Amino acid sequence: MPQAHSPEFTAAARRFFDKSPEQLSEHQHKVLKRSISRQALDIDLAAPEPSFGQRLADRVAAVGGSWAFIIGFGVVLIAWVGLNVALATKAFDPYPFIFLNLMLSMLAAIQAPVIMMSQNRQGAKDRADAAHDYEVNLKAEIEIMALHDKLDQLRAQDIEALIGKQNEQIALLTRLVRARPAKPRATG
Repeated sequence: MPQAHSPEFTAAARRFFDKSPEQLSEHQHKVLKRSISRQALDIDLAAPEPSFGQRLADRVAAVGGSWAFIIGFGVVLIAWVGLNVALATKAFDPYPFIFLNLMLSMLAAIQAPVIMMSQNRQGAKDRADAAHDYEVNLKAEIEIMALHDKLDQLRAQDIEALIGKQNEQIALLTRLVRARPAKPRATG
């Protein structure tokens, strides 16, 4: 069942979007409604608290994507290889470092999906921010168009008042010219 809209809302939808209220997107409807009622566009700051897994994913992504992690991990790898080469006959992971490869594979297998979870959450946040920015920009555009309309109305009123005063002055001048006796012409 279509929602009933006020005449003001319908006129604004036609004026600013050249659409009927039923043709407006959810964002356009929300922004136009807020603009007409002079309400600010607010963002829901009461986002649910992230779960332990989400916080862990964000932390792993923050640490795993840092220079400190890369440098520290590089130092551990060099130390691992150096120690095993130095201990040649008593090495706990002799060349070709099979245990090291197993550890790196397991780390990558766990770290990659955790980082992807964090990126997905960040992507959702970015999409929500972009939607809010779009609504704010749309409302600003509507407000600017409304201001232009008001200025045009004021300008039209001023021009009408000016023309009215000019017509009064012309009428007064016409009466003065008609009421003034004609000067006798000098013959020569």
